[in-house]
Amino acid sequence: MTQLRISHIARLLGVSSDTVRRLIKVGTLGAVPDSSGRTAVSGESVAAYARSRSVSGSDGSRVSARNRLEGIVTEVKTDGVMAQVEVAAGAFRLTSLMTRDAAEEMCLTSGVPATVVVKATNAVVELGEIVDDR
Repeated sequence: MTQLRISHIARLLGVSSDTVRRLIKVGTLGAVPDSSGRTAVSGESVAAYARSRSVSGSDGSRVSARNRLEGIVTEVKTDGVMAQVEVAAGAFRLTSLMTRDAAEEMCLTSGVPATVVVKATNAVVELGEIVDDR
């Protein structure tokens, strides 16, 4: 069973460590001591909580792309007919290339909230830091 520490759960969920501690205190996330005696939560418990907090209507039910990252435009570079738009979404920096007309029609400038919708034919999954007490 995969066990995750509080700081790692906070990074995965995009919340503070204090929020994770509150979720443990109220019983939303079940905590157990790991092999070192530190507080840990099962990966399955964290996954169930993450599924339960998904926002209604943000599941892509009206768009075929399911990966939606909310953020803020940090930079727009235009050159000729193209625009390069950079969006900060949490710890992630995303760049989109689009026509200059599209960027101007959307009034994309630094400081504008935006959602980046990603649809890819290929996605790579990389394992992160885990604590596994088998």
